[in-house]
Formats: sequence, C-alpha cells, structure tokens
Amino acid sequence: MLFERIYDEDLAQASYFIGCQRTGQALVVDPRRDIEVYRDVAAKNGMEITAVTETHIHADYLSGTRELAAATGATAHVSGEGGEDWQYEFDAERLHDGDEIRIGNVVVRAVHTPGHTPEHLSFLVTDGAFADAPGYVLTGDFVFAGDLGRPDLLDEAAGGDDTRFLGAKQMFASLRDKFLTLPDHVQVFPGHGAGSACGKALGAIPSTTVGYERLYSWWGRYLAEGDEAGFVEELLEGQPDAPFYFGRMKRQNRRGPAVMGERAPLPQLDAQQVARQLAAGEVTFVDTRPADQVHTGTVAGALNIPGGTSIATYAAWAVDPERGARPLVLLAADPEAAREYWDHLVRVGIDEVAGYVTGLEGLPRTTPELVSPAALEAYDKALLLDVRAKSEHAEGHVPGSTQLHGGRVLWNLDELPEQGTIVTYCQGGLRSSVVASTLRHAGYDVAELEGSYSGWAAHREALAADAG
Repeated sequence: MLFERIYDEDLAQASYFIGCQRTGQALVVDPRRDIEVYRDVAAKNGMEITAVTETHIHADYLSGTRELAAATGATAHVSGEGGEDWQYEFDAERLHDGDEIRIGNVVVRAVHTPGHTPEHLSFLVTDGAFADAPGYVLTGDFVFAGDLGRPDLLDEAAGGDDTRFLGAKQMFASLRDKFLTLPDHVQVFPGHGAGSACGKALGAIPSTTVGYERLYSWWGRYLAEGDEAGFVEELLEGQPDAPFYFGRMKRQNRRGPAVMGERAPLPQLDAQQVARQLAAGEVTFVDTRPADQVHTGTVAGALNIPGGTSIATYAAWAVDPERGARPLVLLAADPEAAREYWDHLVRVGIDEVAGYVTGLEGLPRTTPELVSPAALEAYDKALLLDVRAKSEHAEGHVPGSTQLHGGRVLWNLDELPEQGTIVTYCQGGLRSSVVASTLRHAGYDVAELEGSYSGWAAHREALAADAG
C-alpha cells in the first residue's frame, strides 16, 4: 500500500493519497481544489486515481472532490449520513456506515462519526496485502492529535441554532461507540493540524494512535468515567472565533464547488490598463508584500494579503465572492509566483483573477496612515478596533478597544462607525494590515497602530521604567 499525507500549511489541512501498488489504483481523501499535487503523486508512482472521497462538508476550505473526479474520471463518494438537512446536492456515490471502497488490496470502510457535523465520516483503512484488519483511521475533523473537532461551528458560521449541544453529545457517543472500540495500535491521521480554527488546541504532529489518545487526551477521563455533562462543558468552553467565510464554504461544499477545469496561465498586465480598470472600479489590486513594505506606499484601494503560508486564510477575510467581488490583479514577481498565489486563492473559492503586474510603477499610490503608541491616546478616533481573537483580547488589550476577529469584520460592517477614523491593531501588525486594507477598500477611513499591541505594550513598559 502507498500512503501519502499531503499537507497545506496555509489552512493546516491534510489530505491523503492511498494506492494499491499491485493494481495501480488510488483513492484521494479530502482533496483541495488545486489538484496537481495529487496527479503528480499518481504519475510518480504509476497509478491511476479511480476514487475520491471526503470526510464531511468542510467549513474552512473548498473541497476538491468534484474537481479531481472531473479531471481523472474517478468516482466521487460523499457521505449519505446525517439526515435530510445534511445531504450533498450534487451527483456522487453515497457512503453510509459500513460501506467500503476497494482499491485493489486496500479496503477503506466508512464509519459514521457525527459530532463535528451530523454527516461526518471517518475511514478505516486495511492494507489487505499484510493484514485482515484495519491499521489506520482517517478521522477528518472528528479526532485530532490531542484534541477534538469543534461542534459549535454550525452555530458560529453556518447559521445553526444551538446545534452545539447536540453535536457535543454526538461527539461523546462517537468516541465511546466507534473510536474507542478500535485497537490501541490503530494509527490516527486527522484532517487538520496546529493552526486550524477547526479545534482549539490541535497538536502539530501529523498522526497519533487510538491508544495514545485513550490514555493521554483531555477527553479520555470523561469517557472512562462516562461523564457526558463534563465532557460537553469542556469541549464547548473556549472555542476560538470562527471566521465568517466558513459559512460560504459550507454552502458551496454542500451545493458542489464549481469545477474549474484546466486553468490557463495568468497574463502579465500592462500598468496603464490596470490603472484604467482601477479607476473604473473593474478590478481590485492585491498587494502581496509584507505589511512593513506596504506601509511605505501601496496602490490606492489595494488589499494587503501578504504572500507566504497564510494567503488563503487572509484572502478569505478580505474577499467575499458572494458580495460581487471584482476580479483580482496580483502583485507577483513572475508567472510561477502568480500561479502559486492563485492556487491558494482557489482553495477558498476566490477564482476570479485577471492577471498580475510585477511592480507598482504607473499605478495610483497612497501611503497608509500609522499612529504611534505615544500618539494614540490623544488621536481623534471613532473606534479602536482589536482584530485579534477573543482569547488574545482577554489576555491583554489597549484600554478602550473593541474586539472583533479579523475574519468577521467584513461581515459586520454595520457595527463600525461610518464617520471618523477607525484605528486597527492586532498582535504584531500583519492581521491589522489585512483588515485595515479591507476596510479602506470598503470606503472607511482607517489608521493602523504602529507596532500593534506588541508596540503599544513595549511603549507602556518603557514609560513605566522611566517613571521608576
């Protein structure tokens, strides 16, 4: 059996390539939409992808199940569990508890594990060439290394009404009746790692075992004692803010993400043409440089979505395709950099990219306003906006600030003052720059706290030292 974990650092998301080396058949579980990585693995190993499946209707990224099936001719399989309200709306083979997908010698059995979502499946994997019992389980957003999937996302981001308590109870039952009935040696491969908003304390290691989680997880004690009430309380307590784009992901994944097909290379655009399009409101410019470079000067009305490992995350904070977003023009060094950046965008359903430019020359310029920590108190501001998570704000914040997670700002503009200047901050400045550029693009007057909270805290410590 060939078993490869394919990890996206941006969204802390894992997909899995499972192949039978005897027959050359392969299955992909939880693929993303930029599918070349799976086709490359198949080609490298002389395999054909014949089946594609996913553990559940994802919230944090757009599924590549339809995209990969369309490109390879593979059969798509999705959950048929969860009841009428949680059925997929596109054509695919339905999987129910106990159903199997056979890939040569490899048997992949679906196990219904509701809790994170009602339709959630885990997959038990048996390598028939060596064993007649499962040795691996792909748990999606059910069991993580050191944590569990959160059952509150349907309330937080998908329009649910108090579904978290039922979900938490279902999670308890799924652990008791499904996960903990497995032998201790079974290796656990989850759908996310540290940094994902799909749990509150995910481990950074790529896998764990049933036995290790049974002995050392925070929830093992509650299961051993049969304490459902205590389990529910601790599971729901302290869950992180859910970005609002999660709701769009849920809707699109249930409906069926659009199949893009082969994407042509992005064209390099003429600066004069882009300037005219910007003036006409036909495109949106994306400055992909780090915040400190953007603060020295950027394109007027640009979004600042820095390149690196969190492109999809921050792009989904700043761009909502369901609100008539314009095609994007990227700042990129070359065609390869532009394509790589675009790959991150399509993972969260931001498909419309007009092309790229390699510099800012010939484009309308502006310099974002910064407010020093020393000048903040006297600065005439309508709102001081802390765009960090609730937990960060609770640990320490600038007095008088209002907390609103950066991934929720674009969907809560009615909470912001229409007149006056909004001053934004985060911990170090990156998230603040993303949100500030988003608000400027939406027409708000925005300044950024120089150095953000870290800079402000250092300033306060210096004042205290001088006074002492």
